[in-house]
Amino acid sequence: MLILRVDPLRPDPEKIRAAAEAIRAGGLVAFPTETVYGLGADAFNGEASAKIFKVKGRPADNPLIVHVRGVDQAQEIGDIPAGVLEVMERVWPGPITFVVKKKANLPDVVTAGLPTVALRCPAHPTALKLIELSGTAIAAPSANKAGRPSPTRAEHVVEDLGEAVDVVLDAGPTFFGVESTIIDVTRGRPVLLRPGPFTAEEIKAIFGDVEIPAFARGLGEAEVALAPGMKYRHYAPDTPLLLAEDLGEAAAYLRSRGLRVAVLCALDKCADGDAVLRLGSEPYEVAKNLYDALRTVDRLGVDVAIGPVLEERGIGLAVMNRLRKAAGFRVAKDIKDLEKYASELARRVLR
Repeated sequence: MLILRVDPLRPDPEKIRAAAEAIRAGGLVAFPTETVYGLGADAFNGEASAKIFKVKGRPADNPLIVHVRGVDQAQEIGDIPAGVLEVMERVWPGPITFVVKKKANLPDVVTAGLPTVALRCPAHPTALKLIELSGTAIAAPSANKAGRPSPTRAEHVVEDLGEAVDVVLDAGPTFFGVESTIIDVTRGRPVLLRPGPFTAEEIKAIFGDVEIPAFARGLGEAEVALAPGMKYRHYAPDTPLLLAEDLGEAAAYLRSRGLRVAVLCALDKCADGDAVLRLGSEPYEVAKNLYDALRTVDRLGVDVAIGPVLEERGIGLAVMNRLRKAAGFRVAKDIKDLEKYASELARRVLR
């Protein structure tokens, strides 16, 4: 593995060129975007893209996002309606991915055999320069083991994937900390498949209306993964995570049962615990710190982590999507829920 430290705003072209050579040679490159670090391969090289699934342990029916340098390159890959092209020109580069009908030149492995492709133009100088110097679109999911919290720092990539990656471009912490918004524009009315930094309110301001399915709120999984984050376990630490309407009540009760508890504090919601991790006092700060905190939990030696239930407004929708999935949809609404979860956790600890 070659780790190259780059300035996030003014990356050294020679360092990016070394990573681009690895892409052209069929290798894997971990690179920063404004959201999380991606694990990239030449999108038109089926064998290289297949390596991504193997290295991550990613299910074959979970499609990849294809990163492009702009609208022109996107049109080479997808059939994009004129109205959607106009929107892309307004919002790209940026943390929003569009699901469109794909063209035949893209290997099926990239789209998991689906007739659609997820396209995005990242707003990160390093990512854009990598696409440019590689001379190809780059297929890239998050650069972590499947199911784990996504990487927002290069060290997270190394922790999960190690020597399986040829080159890591280390530009420090990512800007937003949660993955891009994904919107399906193939069905007439736009459908939000995954919330992210580009909020539902902003999408509604552009399109006039948007469908928000239950799975986009983190309330269960989609039957078919049209895009990443819709199906399968995601974002989870190894330590059990429980969300609680009342953090203070939950922390006190679980500790009274002899369990060691880490509390994830966010905005004005906090409580005492055996360990306390403060995500931030502002919604975008919470999003930026979320995955690093979920990884930190596993190093604390606690039995359980508990997190808050936050308002689903702005980027709060993306945060709750990630937290609900990371918790395996476990949300304690009252003392009966806490009693149930405490019994389950106690049995796990005793094993």
